[in-house]
Amino acid sequence: MDAVQLCEIGMLVAFGCSWPFNILKSWRSRTAKGKSVTFEWIVVFGYLVGLLGKIITYRTTGVWAYSIWFYLADILMVSIDMVLYYRNTRLDRKAEA
Repeated sequence: MDAVQLCEIGMLVAFGCSWPFNILKSWRSRTAKGKSVTFEWIVVFGYLVGLLGKIITYRTTGVWAYSIWFYLADILMVSIDMVLYYRNTRLDRKAEA
């Protein structure tokens, strides 16, 4: 593993550290107020583009980058928060009715 991969993994870990807190807040608050699902879709898109870059690199070199696991973990965490957003939106609608 080279310095470039270590830096990329560091960036993914730093971003990834925030998602468990966001998930917990979404779970406990039971509201979607103040959240932007559009932002989360953009974040997932960015992670998918990064993951695609790793897949392209694998196809040209035959070497999997370690960072692929961090992309997958971050995508999973953002996806969990998005599911909670949609659950909380439904709960908000019920509370308003």
